[in-house]
Amino acid sequence: MPVAGTGAVPGSREELEAAVRARLEQVERGLLVAAEANTALVTEAAQHIIRSGGKRFRPLLVATAGGLGEVPAEERLVVAAEVVELTHVASLYHDDVMDEAQLRRGAQSANRRWQNSVAILVGDYLFARASDLVADLGPQWVQLQARTFARLVQGQIAETVGPGEGVDPLGHHLAVLADKTGSLIATSCVFGGMAAGLPQPALDALGAYGEEIGLVFQLSDDLIDITSDTTGKEPGTDLRAGVPTLPTLMLAASDDPEDVDLTRLIGSDLSDAGRLDEALTRLRAHPVIERAREHVRGRAEVAKQHLAVLPDVPAREALAELADQLVDRVA
Repeated sequence: MPVAGTGAVPGSREELEAAVRARLEQVERGLLVAAEANTALVTEAAQHIIRSGGKRFRPLLVATAGGLGEVPAEERLVVAAEVVELTHVASLYHDDVMDEAQLRRGAQSANRRWQNSVAILVGDYLFARASDLVADLGPQWVQLQARTFARLVQGQIAETVGPGEGVDPLGHHLAVLADKTGSLIATSCVFGGMAAGLPQPALDALGAYGEEIGLVFQLSDDLIDITSDTTGKEPGTDLRAGVPTLPTLMLAASDDPEDVDLTRLIGSDLSDAGRLDEALTRLRAHPVIERAREHVRGRAEVAKQHLAVLPDVPAREALAELADQLVDRVA
């Protein structure tokens, strides 16, 4: 995976990767500084998820897309990467409260450690810090950040309420993911392009790429919940919690008696380990898994097609490879 530097547009893949690493190192330090507050309690709580690590997928996209320009604005790239990650982390505090989560990234969730009210307020604090940072970048950046935040909130509400009467559950799921995940990932790509000084058509292409990659990113997680036992996430976590995913929603659309029976099992109480194991075993052997993989592969191909209008430089190649790597997770 490409990983963030400084100076003119890198002439080789190695230079790009060194540049990306350097940017991400600055981002990591900046996140902790941005999460500092006037009291030790708020600082500790605000840095809690940041210190537990994470993929830093959104800063990676900012840093990599910044390599598409001849002379990227380095300081803006780093600040923009901090903004998108702070926004993401803030949303995780709120998600954990709504999901009554016990763990986050292998550590006790903030809502369990400090209670719900503190977790919600810390999430608000990090949103405020992200807004403070993006204000220094200019009105266009602020507007995009605000619109992205609005989509995040709308996606969370739609997920909470669920599909309305007559609404296709799979279509609803994809729309939720587009808002909750795709929007911020698209903004990450666009921020990188803005710092690189790209024209509007290129920024539009980056946004379209990011929207698709966001769905590929999340839908591959849908599959991993069922198919993998090597990712560190316990298989069947979403199944047990009754969370709708791409394969289960595809299956639920079938009227085949065997599929209806499996859907009924999936919708039952899977707190019993035996029933969960039965559901996982049957799902893993079902053709719907390959259909879901094909859906993910198709979206990754669409994402790569959007890159065609971008400058033919190592950063474009890295973004295309990233799409392939996400697909490889569920191969």
